[in-house]
Amino acid sequence: MRLKISDFCHTGSGGTPSRSKIEYYENGSIPWFKSGELNESYLFESEEKITETALKESAANIVPKGSVLIAMYGATVGKTSILGIDATTNQAICHLVPDSKRCNNLFLQYFLRSQMNTLLSKRVGGAQPNINQNIVKNLEIDIPPLPEQIHIANVLSSAEALIAKRKESLALLDAYLKSTFLEMFGDPVRNEKGWEVKKLGDVIEIQEGLVNPNEKPFSDMFHVGGANIESGTGHLKNLQYAKNENLISGKYLFSQDHLLYSKIRPYLNKVATPRFVGICSADIYPIKPKEKFISKQFLRFVLTSKNFLLHAENNSDRANIPKINRKALIQYEFCIPPLELQNQFAAVVEKVEALKEKYQESLGELEALYGSLSQRAFRGELGGEG
Repeated sequence: MRLKISDFCHTGSGGTPSRSKIEYYENGSIPWFKSGELNESYLFESEEKITETALKESAANIVPKGSVLIAMYGATVGKTSILGIDATTNQAICHLVPDSKRCNNLFLQYFLRSQMNTLLSKRVGGAQPNINQNIVKNLEIDIPPLPEQIHIANVLSSAEALIAKRKESLALLDAYLKSTFLEMFGDPVRNEKGWEVKKLGDVIEIQEGLVNPNEKPFSDMFHVGGANIESGTGHLKNLQYAKNENLISGKYLFSQDHLLYSKIRPYLNKVATPRFVGICSADIYPIKPKEKFISKQFLRFVLTSKNFLLHAENNSDRANIPKINRKALIQYEFCIPPLELQNQFAAVVEKVEALKEKYQESLGELEALYGSLSQRAFRGELGGEG
C-alpha cells in the first residue's frame, strides 16, 4: 500500500527557548536536542537541557520516546535519529510519531535515509537551503505488513552494524599507529628524547615544473586533486584520466617516490602515498623525502600531525581559505630520530597499512551491499520474515 507519511504519522517541530532568559536553561532537567546531534540511530542524552518554565513559555514541546527525528535546516538536512527517551527539540527538527499498528519506527528511519537525495533536491532558500514539514509529510512510501517491515529493518540494521564494526577496526588500527609512534619517538613537540631538530626543507625535495595535462604522455595519466585524497587513509579515490577539457592549467608530475600533500582547504593536511606515476593539481605538493635523513612513513606522520596543521594554518597567505606556501612549508621545524628507528617504525606501518587496505576493501563491499539492500527493500524486493 502506497501512502504519504502524513497518512500514518503525526508530525511537528520544536522550538528554541530564549537564550536571554537564564531560567529557561539553568538547572534544566528536560532533554533538548538540536539538529547537529542527530548522529546516532538512537538518542538518549542531549547536550543541553531546558526547564519546566521554558517548556511552558516557548514553542518547545515533549516528543515521545520512539519518535523519528529528521533535520530540516542547513548542512544537517536529512539526518535522522530515533528518540530513546521523551525529549524536546529545536525548530530545525521535524518529529514523526508513526501509528505503531501501521508502521515500525526503525523501518521508517531507514526509509527516510534512503530518501536523502530526494530530500536534498527539494531544499529551498539561500546560503543554507532547508526543507520543511510539508516536504517530509508528502513523501510517499510503500508500506508492507508490519512483520515484513520489522524483517527489513533487522536486515538493514545487521548490515549497518557490520559497517560500524569495520570502521571501528580501522579507527583502532590508526590509534595503534599513533600510540606506536609516541612510544618510539616521544612527543615531537616536547622532544623529550633530544632528537636532532631540522627544517622540513633540509630533508625533502618538492617537485618543480608544471606540465600540460592535455599533452602526451600526461594526458594518458591519472589526475589527482585534493578531493581525491581520503582523510586518514592516504588512499586515492574517484580518479580521472588527465585528458579532460576542464584540466587546462598546469599540473605537477609525481611518482611512487613522492607523498602528495594538499596545501589548501578544504583539503589542507591530507596526504596520500601514490602507487603509480601521474599528475596532480597545482594545489598539491609532490614531496620526495631525502632517504638519508627521513623515511616516507615518518614524513607522512609529520605532515598529518596536529602540530604541522597548526603551522600550516598560522602561516597561511589567505585569510578565508587557508593555504600554505612553499616558503612556509620548508621552514617548519621538527625533531628527527635516527633513520634506523624510523625504518623500524616504517616496517610496523607497512604491516598495519596492508591490514587497513583489506579492511577498507571490505568496508567498501559492505557499504555497497547496504546500498543495494536499501534499494531493494524500498522497492518491495526484500520481503519475508527472517
